[in-house]
Amino acid sequence: MSKITTELLLERAVPRSTRLRKIETLNLSKLQLKTGDLDPRLFSRLRHLQKLDLSDNLLDKFPNSLTLPDLRVLNCSNNKLEDVTALKQFPLLEELTYENNVYLTLNDDYKVMFLLENLRLLNGKDITKLANHVRRVNSQKLTSKVTAHWEKFFRDQLPEKYTAEQVKAIKKKFLKSVQTNVVYGPSSLSEFTRWRVKMIAEEFLSCSLGLELNSDTEPEEKMDETEEEESTESPREAAEDVAQVTVTPSKRKRNHSKSGAGNKRSKSRANTEEMAEDVSAEPLHFLQCHSKGNSHEDFKTQLWSCVFEPVLDSGARKDPIVSSSKTVATCGGESVCLIDCETGTVLKKYKVATEEFFSVAWTTLTMVITDSRRKAHNILAAAGRRGIVKLIHVAADFCYGEIKAHKKPIATVCFSPTQETHLFTASYDKRIALWDIGIPDCDYNFKASQLLVLEAVSIPLRIALVPTCPEQYLLAGCEGGCFAWNIKLDKGQKSRPFEAIFQFPDDESMTTSHRVDGLAFLNDDVVVSKSSKPGCIYLWSWSRSFDAKGKGCQRTVSAVILAELEWSVTDMSYLTLSTCPAKDYVFCGDEKGSVWMYNLSNYTTAWSSPKGKRSERRISPTQILKWPELRLNGEQPPEILVNNVVSDPAFSYLVVLTSVNITAIWKKS
Repeated sequence: MSKITTELLLERAVPRSTRLRKIETLNLSKLQLKTGDLDPRLFSRLRHLQKLDLSDNLLDKFPNSLTLPDLRVLNCSNNKLEDVTALKQFPLLEELTYENNVYLTLNDDYKVMFLLENLRLLNGKDITKLANHVRRVNSQKLTSKVTAHWEKFFRDQLPEKYTAEQVKAIKKKFLKSVQTNVVYGPSSLSEFTRWRVKMIAEEFLSCSLGLELNSDTEPEEKMDETEEEESTESPREAAEDVAQVTVTPSKRKRNHSKSGAGNKRSKSRANTEEMAEDVSAEPLHFLQCHSKGNSHEDFKTQLWSCVFEPVLDSGARKDPIVSSSKTVATCGGESVCLIDCETGTVLKKYKVATEEFFSVAWTTLTMVITDSRRKAHNILAAAGRRGIVKLIHVAADFCYGEIKAHKKPIATVCFSPTQETHLFTASYDKRIALWDIGIPDCDYNFKASQLLVLEAVSIPLRIALVPTCPEQYLLAGCEGGCFAWNIKLDKGQKSRPFEAIFQFPDDESMTTSHRVDGLAFLNDDVVVSKSSKPGCIYLWSWSRSFDAKGKGCQRTVSAVILAELEWSVTDMSYLTLSTCPAKDYVFCGDEKGSVWMYNLSNYTTAWSSPKGKRSERRISPTQILKWPELRLNGEQPPEILVNNVVSDPAFSYLVVLTSVNITAIWKKS
């Protein structure tokens, strides 16, 4: 029987606790614990544990699934540890102590520095600079050597058409050769070097050459110990990971409301639902491409963000109607996918096993390729729970860098429309940072720098640059309201408080205190925002609400409301909205899988007038796209929330991201 019980954990909490999920600091030292005493099922309930002391025990290794997602400090000194690679399951770890484990060597120190990207202190010493060297310079040197070894000795051995047996044979031969012959650094680090070389070589075979590695007969446990944390899948591999969900488009799921006092829907909404039967878009594809571990049984991974890839033709980019391709980037769980909306093909898939991605954004950089020639390339930024921004050169299938932007999760990111290297990151640390990501050279060397920090009083959820002055003002929808900052870089102040907070109608009065979880511009002036007030989306004027000449910081201003859009009566948060400015459309999903669409082209002219009056009645949706009848493994799916819905600039496709790991693509009829 395990020595660790619920009662023991509660008693050893610092301070003592009554609930496992409330424990942040836990002392389990000097209990003669062995590895088998660490029950993953029990530890999985310690969701908020940040500090864990396991010193002076008898542990020889860590179980692979302790599930401590918020662990920051770990002390496992004076044990019998023989291996450290299982520590990669604690990606947020900042301080680690494992002194007096006689089987651990300098090689294990280097493995830990590579695996734990947030690690600052190892055995009491600041290892930040050394760790950066290990992760970047060391990895770059070894990658170059591995690639050169393949080109020199093995490239010509692979026939144009090869069988699975040939792949298996050449892989085995290459891995053995490269680990023997690629040497770098002092001999005291030879074990670490062989460990990294094998990782890099396997990734090289898989990603660069498209050679499958799963034909290997090595034990699964050994593969887990050495597999690369990040991976890029070829189109063929990505396609194999995707489950097409059975759909019956002709039968649309109806949300029958119960009669009586509990029905809060207005008559106008009921009429709208009847009108919505004439649907202008048809379901095209339903994809399950973000599954954890590529499991087709995963209907729990939440999908959060999607954005269409811009076209590279500079002439076409000036026209918003043709400023995107049919390719959309989506993110959720451990992966980012690139999907062709017309065919439903997953073109590329990028995974980080310890990440949960919340946001993606595109920019186009003019990069030097060879012979000083310059060429435009699309770069994708992806960020999430770990507070790290990944920079991906999509055409090259290569994540060339990362920015450790925040110590807490990043809720959303966006690029400046005028400065292609300027990236905004909004984090749970209540800060919005502006970064210059630089332009990588032909060897993908780049230098990122922080230009500005905007201090928020609550967590920023959505951000939007003001279209008429994107280099001067930024809006943010936060947990505690809607705020504006002056982001002009010629001001001396690098860290800035908000300049204005907007107040909105709340029953009979005005209030600033509400969660704003949806925010976007419909055109140069009209802002669309969704707050915690059920059943309502506000449209308001930026220019008439915010006086740029106003004096004073942190002032309260009233949003000049132009109209209210009727929406679901749910009080569920984080179902965000989007706009299609070229077509005057607003989109927002709801808690029942439906997409509410508002064509506002008949209103925008009146709103553009300096004295344009507020629309007296709530504007009903033009159409509501009902969630089709789906069968997941032969059964109806559980509750479906639409977390996000985005159209391309021409409104040819509508991409719907859900709470059940399904990406739905609709095509306008």
